[in-house]
Amino acid sequence: QVHLVESGAGLVQTGDSLRLSCVFSGRKYPFADYGMGWFRQPPGKEREFVAAIDSGGGDTALADSVKGRFTISRDNAKNTAFLQMNSLKPEDTAVYYCGASEYTIVVVDATLYNYWGQGTQVTVSS
Repeated sequence: QVHLVESGAGLVQTGDSLRLSCVFSGRKYPFADYGMGWFRQPPGKEREFVAAIDSGGGDTALADSVKGRFTISRDNAKNTAFLQMNSLKPEDTAVYYCGASEYTIVVVDATLYNYWGQGTQVTVSS
């Protein structure tokens, strides 16, 4: 059983920054055995890929819409994945979810994630 808990979201203004955290807990395999990712679901839209990182933290992928603004990272000693979001825009408004994949590589396909957090709301006002 794996549990993921996101935090750090909120209401901000255009141009502000936020850092989301995702704390992992699990019994079967350690955090360092999972690829991690962040996805988001804007109002009235489908869930979309934002960022992913491999199990060791050495390889990452970002959606084109966030390149140059967002960074994904992880601290395996603290069982935590992060999403640093800078220069936020109103179109970044969404519920953000972190996911854990049993694949150790970078995974951009949501169907390949095994576990999800409950989601956390990010709202960017103009």
